[in-house]
Amino acid sequence: MVRRRYAVVGTGARAERHVHAIAVEHADTCELVAFADVNRTRMNVHNDRLAELGVEPVPTYDAADFLRMLEEQRVDVVVVTTVDRHHVTYVVEALDAGRDVVTEKPMTTDVPSARKILDAVHRNDGDVTVTFNYRYNPIHEKVRELLADGAVGEIGSVHFEWLLDTRHGADYFRRWHRDKANSGGLMVHKATHHFDLLNWWVGSVPETVYAHGRLFFYGDENGKRHGYSHDDRFTLNLEQNDWLKKLYLDAQHEDGYRRDQNPFDPGVSIEDDMSVIVRYASGANLTYHLTAYSPWEGYRLMVNGSKGRLELEVVENSWVSSQNPAVHGVNANPEEGWAKLSVQRLFEEREEIPLEYDRDGHGGADQRMVDALYGPPGQEDPLGRKATHYDGTLSLLTGFAANRSFETGEPVRVVDVIDLR
Repeated sequence: MVRRRYAVVGTGARAERHVHAIAVEHADTCELVAFADVNRTRMNVHNDRLAELGVEPVPTYDAADFLRMLEEQRVDVVVVTTVDRHHVTYVVEALDAGRDVVTEKPMTTDVPSARKILDAVHRNDGDVTVTFNYRYNPIHEKVRELLADGAVGEIGSVHFEWLLDTRHGADYFRRWHRDKANSGGLMVHKATHHFDLLNWWVGSVPETVYAHGRLFFYGDENGKRHGYSHDDRFTLNLEQNDWLKKLYLDAQHEDGYRRDQNPFDPGVSIEDDMSVIVRYASGANLTYHLTAYSPWEGYRLMVNGSKGRLELEVVENSWVSSQNPAVHGVNANPEEGWAKLSVQRLFEEREEIPLEYDRDGHGGADQRMVDALYGPPGQEDPLGRKATHYDGTLSLLTGFAANRSFETGEPVRVVDVIDLR
């Protein structure tokens, strides 16, 4: 088997899972050949990690030399794990250079960038894969199967509530995400996961969106009002985490990027409390809420149909421990988690659906996704989990329209934001 040659652009923490999958787990089908970044220290950290694993370090390139890297290293596939607003640059340049692309979600952050990517796909032969790991969660696959098999009949309405705890939620307000120009806000960066799942589950696309969002908890004024401005429970101490220290604190001198900003400092331009109403082309209605300052983390899904109702409740972290309140990740946060799924058909008692809940890597989804992405070609995908550029765009429609509705206070027709017809 000829191994495909991969280069990773953007070597922050998000790159680690891809690097390990390509260079170690699937070295029989993949070959990691280069890194590109604006920060050489971070690239060196990843190379040091590879050396520890017995893998040869790869050449490193300044991001400005991206196209030269593609040629010199004969790259087949580019993996894009940069700050969100830079995705469009590398996706388009890679496609125009005849390469395939794997990009982290969100595919991009605004309408003009989405249009640039769609145009680049249309004029080239390369493929774009968007890494929606939540599609690979066995629980979400089960929901997809049940709804597709008609467990509740025709879908009439959906309610989806997502709660980020004060550990995970605050992290978006410490990092570059806090600037909407970088991330599109949580309606784009975070909720693209959720809107993709909803498109996948409902089997339709959004038509009309009405939304309200505000910054209620984080930011300078709210920190003072609620008494959290200098609360140590929101302090991320990079010195205490060897991996984050190497990637960010030790690399800070190169580009000035601070991974550990106070979420209550000035400069936050994204929302932390958002409500959305969506009308789908199928006629189904959605109510959605995202909260970024909850005492526990998880989500609730309710689907009402012509034949019954599906309910899903997932608790990823039941509370935030004061012993390690700021570092996100299962290994650091051993609090309890669980999941419950049920279907209740009209005139019947509730049926509990057996589940195996896995707390590791988004319910086991991360591992399943990279196995599908980087494993042997030709793997079966009966549920259509692999997401294309089109899926990536559809996942952004609700967030783009919601952001516009935040500004105008009016319902927004998706076709007036970006017309995919």
